[in-house]
Amino acid sequence: MANRTVKDAHCIKGTNPQYLIEKITRTRIYDSKYWKEECFALSAELLVDKAMELKYVGGVYGGNIKPTPFLCLLLKMLQIQPEKDIIIEFIKNEDFKYVRALGALYMRLTGSSLDVYKYLEPLLNDYRKLRRQNRQGEFELFHVDEFIDELLREERACDVILPRVQKRHVLEEAEQLDVRVSALEEDMEDMDTDDEEEKEKERRPSPVPPRQHRDWDRPRRSPSPRYRRSPPRKRSRSPRRRSRERVRERRHRSRSRERKRRSPKRLKDDDRKKSKRSKRTKSPFREEKRGRNSEINEANELRARLGIAPLRP
Repeated sequence: MANRTVKDAHCIKGTNPQYLIEKITRTRIYDSKYWKEECFALSAELLVDKAMELKYVGGVYGGNIKPTPFLCLLLKMLQIQPEKDIIIEFIKNEDFKYVRALGALYMRLTGSSLDVYKYLEPLLNDYRKLRRQNRQGEFELFHVDEFIDELLREERACDVILPRVQKRHVLEEAEQLDVRVSALEEDMEDMDTDDEEEKEKERRPSPVPPRQHRDWDRPRRSPSPRYRRSPPRKRSRSPRRRSRERVRERRHRSRSRERKRRSPKRLKDDDRKKSKRSKRTKSPFREEKRGRNSEINEANELRARLGIAPLRP
């Protein structure tokens, strides 16, 4: 009795709503602990509280094919078959993202193609993160817009086979749907306008400078090669040469600084010392010359008395 569909439920896609989930997964859900403890005698109002407690999205996992709480609540919704307004409120709920994901999957299973495009396409602008449990029981991160894109494009979602939906362009041609306007379209238009403006600037010719008026009465000067001066060539200096020049410059600077530091009194004292040194060095030579001259003179006097020719100095 607990696994039967409600009496007032309508047939969906020509069958019982619970049959939208495969028989193997249904039996696994009926045998699961979560279904027996949490989903027993749930009404539409209590189902909202259970949906708010969801922490991740997923189908079945593990070697024993255990169902997730998300899949159990989906089967309970197919069994209860809540009103369409409740499902729309699930989808429009922005506070609880897993409640929104549950309502979107239920709408994809039970709703018409018009309702699917009408209520699920606005959710492509939701970029919040979701946790998903894969077949190995490991958790993965993905986003709400990725989940909605899977519902619109893929054949399976959360280990449930999705019913076929009409293509969007068919509904647009039949004028049942308006053309979809992407949220990125305005940004793309701005980028296109910027690219067009840049291309126009490149195509525009560069402004030609105005021609100067020439005075034809004056003779035109020809640029003679005499007055042309070639720029001085810079010699490439080796590192050794540079180092020598730097040493010379430093020596020259040090000498100039020493000269500037010296006062005029010091310079005079230096000159006097130099003159004294020169006199001291010259005086013994002069005395020797004088002694030789005196000896030569005395010898010449004796030779003159004896009548001998004088000596040369």
